Amino acid sequence: MEVIMFRTRFAPSPTGYMHIGNLRTALYAYLIAKKAKGVFILRIEDTDQKRNVSDALDAIYNGLALAGITYDEGPDKDGGHGPYVQSQRKAIYGQYAHQLIDQGDAYYCFCQKEDRPEPGDERDEERRDPCRNLSPAEVQDYFDQGIQPVVRQRIPLEGTSSFFDHVYGDISIENKQLDDQVLLKSDGFPTYNFANVVDDHLMAISHVIRGQEYLSSTPKYNLLYEAFGWQYPEYIHLPHIIKEDGKKLSKRAGDPTFEDLVNMGFLPAAIVNYVALLGWNPGDEREIFSMEELIEAFDMDRISKSSAAFSMDKLRWINGEHIRALSPDAFHEVALPWYGDALRGFDLQQISQLIQIRTDCLGDIPEMLAFLAELPEYDIALFENQKSKSSLESSKAILEAVIPVLEKQEDFSNAALFETLKLYAKESGNKVGTTMWPIRTALSGAPASPGGATELASLLGKEETLRRLRLGLEKLLA
Repeated sequence: MEVIMFRTRFAPSPTGYMHIGNLRTALYAYLIAKKAKGVFILRIEDTDQKRNVSDALDAIYNGLALAGITYDEGPDKDGGHGPYVQSQRKAIYGQYAHQLIDQGDAYYCFCQKEDRPEPGDERDEERRDPCRNLSPAEVQDYFDQGIQPVVRQRIPLEGTSSFFDHVYGDISIENKQLDDQVLLKSDGFPTYNFANVVDDHLMAISHVIRGQEYLSSTPKYNLLYEAFGWQYPEYIHLPHIIKEDGKKLSKRAGDPTFEDLVNMGFLPAAIVNYVALLGWNPGDEREIFSMEELIEAFDMDRISKSSAAFSMDKLRWINGEHIRALSPDAFHEVALPWYGDALRGFDLQQISQLIQIRTDCLGDIPEMLAFLAELPEYDIALFENQKSKSSLESSKAILEAVIPVLEKQEDFSNAALFETLKLYAKESGNKVGTTMWPIRTALSGAPASPGGATELASLLGKEETLRRLRLGLEKLLA
């Protein structure tokens, strides 16, 4: 039995930033290759010169690096199948386009766009394009007039083109439904529809992974493979990623790119984990994966046909799980950029230890910790809490009692403060929760905080703790 060497590719156009669909395509191609101990290739499809964005190439490289997706061959990693940038392969496409013309599988088209019938237009019984059956003399006459043609594929007028897709199964399309697509533009650059076939063959791509929008074009690609006498690759077309309202994800509609999500405070590893689940499942209840675990678990036959709905809530949950799985030192490193100058002077390591278990997204950190730098205005109603059996009266009595206790406290570590206040609660006949609630409220000025009363007091220090407790008591006495 022949063993297939898996060679997959990610072939983005440098026309924008790494959107979620692009990331998933790259990820699945990478996982499929690595699961089979194969080769993953980066190819830059930049033949549409008008759409190229100057800094988008850097975004591709940076996005792959952030995601932990390492390519084995690419523009800066020659594996013997380069160049890996399509604009550097222009002569190759011209050679193969002219081979098709010589074989009769393509033809020169000199028509202006408006001269061409639409696909299916019956006014052209010989096919959709008036140039399809030009004689050699007529072709030469156009050239003599200085008219630059495009090269079009000559699609058979009869028959059916069929192929197998690992996600959508057997697919057949009548050839009469296919148009004579452009292979080479008048400037000599290939279209995607031609370049991807030539490159995939010459780079020995075994499995093509791309969006389902290319399903209808695949028969045309296969006719090109047949014309050249080449073997088709295997196909894996991916379902759409949509928003929860059913609309397609779109940067123009304000939907975040991969880099946007990282800048919002999501860990790249968590984003990759979540994106892997958008259209694929491992066959069990697992939802949290490292890249190594994804490689081990990934099975292309478990990719779904159904569109996958992108949920920020689900991403937050997965991100929180990844954050809590970090070592304390690793969390401190990723959290540091989110602390800002306002927390200068605080023990940031202590803050990291306090908030890691309570953080779902790094972007939440500035708001979560804003009260440390400046106590917000708050309503005394916050002192009332049914669960801790805390009322305005009990809160006032507790603050009046604990302020003198804490004025005498020398050790302001969390452990020492907790023992002191626990002893006070026991001696005063209060529950620990009832004692801690008004202290935590006065220190944070918020209905919830990233730590308990003694943790906040330890962070704030003795002077600031007493100042805030006195302000809280003043509110209750007013």
